[in-house]
Amino acid sequence: MNSLGLTTLCCVLVVVGTLECFSYAQLDPSFYDSTCSNMHSIVRDVLSNVSQSDPRMLASLIRLHFHDCFVQGCDASILLNDTDTIVSEQSAAPNDNSIRGLDVVNQIKTEVENACPGIVSCADILALAAEISSELANGPVWEVLLGRRDSLTANQTLANQNLPGPNFTLDQLISTFDNQNLNITDLVALSGAHTIGRAQCRFFDNRLYNFSNSGNPDPTLNTTLLESLQAICPNGGPGTNLTNLDLTTPDTFDSNYYSNLQLQNGLLRTDQELFSTTDADTIPIVNSYISNQTLFFENFKASMIKMGNIGVLTGSQGEIRTQCNLVNGNSATLATFTSKESSQDGMVGSI
Repeated sequence: MNSLGLTTLCCVLVVVGTLECFSYAQLDPSFYDSTCSNMHSIVRDVLSNVSQSDPRMLASLIRLHFHDCFVQGCDASILLNDTDTIVSEQSAAPNDNSIRGLDVVNQIKTEVENACPGIVSCADILALAAEISSELANGPVWEVLLGRRDSLTANQTLANQNLPGPNFTLDQLISTFDNQNLNITDLVALSGAHTIGRAQCRFFDNRLYNFSNSGNPDPTLNTTLLESLQAICPNGGPGTNLTNLDLTTPDTFDSNYYSNLQLQNGLLRTDQELFSTTDADTIPIVNSYISNQTLFFENFKASMIKMGNIGVLTGSQGEIRTQCNLVNGNSATLATFTSKESSQDGMVGSI
C-alpha cells in the first residue's frame, strides 16, 4: 500500500482529526526493510518454537498488544517495570497476575537487538507478535504497519480506567471501545480473538452461582455448559482452574467463537453480551460472522490495524528501548522478565 493509501485508510478508520491521520501515515510495513530486514523472521521463529510447547501463548500475545494499546496508545508502556519514577501497568487490576508473554517479548527483543541493535521498538515487536500469533493459529494475516517508538513512562491509573472487565455490560463495552475511537464492528471483531485462549474460573464463576447477586446462574448461559463449568469451577473453590474460551476449536483461530454465542456458550459475560443483549446492534454482526468467516477475518484485520495505531509515537517521540522493561538510562536493577500465569488470554474481558 502506498503512502497515499495509508493516509486514506487512516482517515477512513480513525476519524479523530488530522493529527491521528498524520501519525498513522508515518507507519509503514516496510519501515525496517533497510535497517533490520530479518526482524519478521526472528519474531516468527521465536513464536513458532514457543507455541509448540505452549499454544496458549499465541492468544496471550494478542491480548498483550490489546492491553498496551488501550493505555496511552500502542507504545509498549505495559512492558515497563516498577522503578522509582514509574508505577507499572502490570500491577493494575486488569493485568495483575493476568498478563502473560513478557518473557517471550524479552526473548524476541534480545534476539532482535543482537541482529539490529537500537533499531526496533518494543511497541513494534508487540504489534508484529500479535499478527504472527494470529497467523500461527491459522487466523487472519495482515501487513503490520511499523515505525512506532516506545514510551518513556507507564500509566497504571489509565490501565485501571480504560481496560474492560469480564463482567461489563454491552453498554460498558461499547463505551470503553468508543473512548479509543473503536466502533461496534471493532468491538465484535476484536472480541473474536477469544476463539483461542483460556480463562480462569474467577473471571466467570459468578455466572455459575450468583449472577448479578441473584443467587442463581446467568440465564443466558447454556445449561449443559453450566453443568460442565460447575464441575471445573466448584462454588467457593480457588478460582484458578482453567477452561477454554472456545469450546469447539480452542487453539484454532476461526469463527466458531460466534457460533458458540448463538448457542449461549460464551464463556465470559462480555462474550455472551454481544448476542444475548436484547435488540443489540451487535447481534447482526455476530450472525454475519457465523455465516461468513471470511468477513470476520477481514474485519478483524482492519480492526487490529486500527487498534494498532492508537496514540502511536513516531519520529523523535519516545525512544527505542534497549530493554523492553526499562527506559534507556535507568540505573535501577533489572527485574527478571518472567511470564506471569495468565487468567485469560483473549482480547477483552480482563479485570
